[in-house]
Amino acid sequence: MSISLTPDASLHPLVLPARADAADAAEFRELARVRNAVYREITGRTEQDLTPEGLLPLLRSRPERTTAVWAVRVGDEIVGRTVIDIPLEEGSRVAIAAIEIHPRVWGRGIGSAILPHVEAFARLHGRTVIQNWTEQPASDGPRLAARSGFGSVPDDHVARFLVRHGFALEQVYRVSRLAVSDQAVRRAAELRDDARALSQDYRVLQWMLPTPSEHLDGYAWLKSRMSTDAPSADLETDEEVWDAERLIAAEKRVEEMGQIMQVTVAQHIATGGLTAFTEIGIGPDRAATTHQHDTLVLTEHRGHRLGQLVKTEALLSWTRIAPESRDVITYNAEENRPMLAINEAMGFAPIAYEGAWKKELS
Repeated sequence: MSISLTPDASLHPLVLPARADAADAAEFRELARVRNAVYREITGRTEQDLTPEGLLPLLRSRPERTTAVWAVRVGDEIVGRTVIDIPLEEGSRVAIAAIEIHPRVWGRGIGSAILPHVEAFARLHGRTVIQNWTEQPASDGPRLAARSGFGSVPDDHVARFLVRHGFALEQVYRVSRLAVSDQAVRRAAELRDDARALSQDYRVLQWMLPTPSEHLDGYAWLKSRMSTDAPSADLETDEEVWDAERLIAAEKRVEEMGQIMQVTVAQHIATGGLTAFTEIGIGPDRAATTHQHDTLVLTEHRGHRLGQLVKTEALLSWTRIAPESRDVITYNAEENRPMLAINEAMGFAPIAYEGAWKKELS
């Protein structure tokens, strides 16, 4: 059932098609097109583009998360979307929500009219916190500082909307890009050799998805620690439970999206335990931007340059896997100085910032 928002805008629950090319997938395909247009308009970049086939697996509910999607229409035209994720970790009190509307219809009260429905959906699922991650257009104007004490975002239309509706800026992520040049490859090799000298109790292992069966449990454990060991400021962070089954399902989604991904890990030689990892991947266009995904060094194994080791080894091997991709993009919390220092040494440069916002429901 559609929901009236303003005299000309409405919210429509979206039933996901079984396939992106199914006969009943026209609305979904249009929503995917508009999603890309919104991101391009806001960021000025294209690396977040997804085909309908790539977007569909991300919007399906799964055992650990319920996802609901609405199309935002002005008249008969889709101008945006609303997505709410309800994590199903035990004891979770958070809903993760996104209201993404094309900037050409900003200022009409559409977002403000959507928000009460987002909050009602969160309460319906017993949630008392809404969190949101939003990248904002670059600006030379006033800035809003994160409550973490690290980083800021433009104090623009987006920030004012969120603050006006009770959200606080808890954390800022730096978006960084590396141009994959001969110089960058040489620098990565030098940093790799430096890291090897300080990590002689560890060996590097690499594989392309799917993960070999002998590493499923160790890699799943590393993934679970992303939710507890990575900096999260004062955001609500559920402790995620990853096992082989959840990992296999996640890797099948990557395949369904038409992506390839390489995993690079550091293994403690004495115990055989996996102690650090990084993921690097790309979509169907192998000449497009490469994405550096999760990277983590277990707390108890820090101080051995393992982050530097796995990130440089990943880049060096990736240039042979996807040689036509000439840049890499990654996101890091501004307070994560150890990881930012590695990126900066490799030649990553900041290009944008993303705010992590939180609202406590009364």
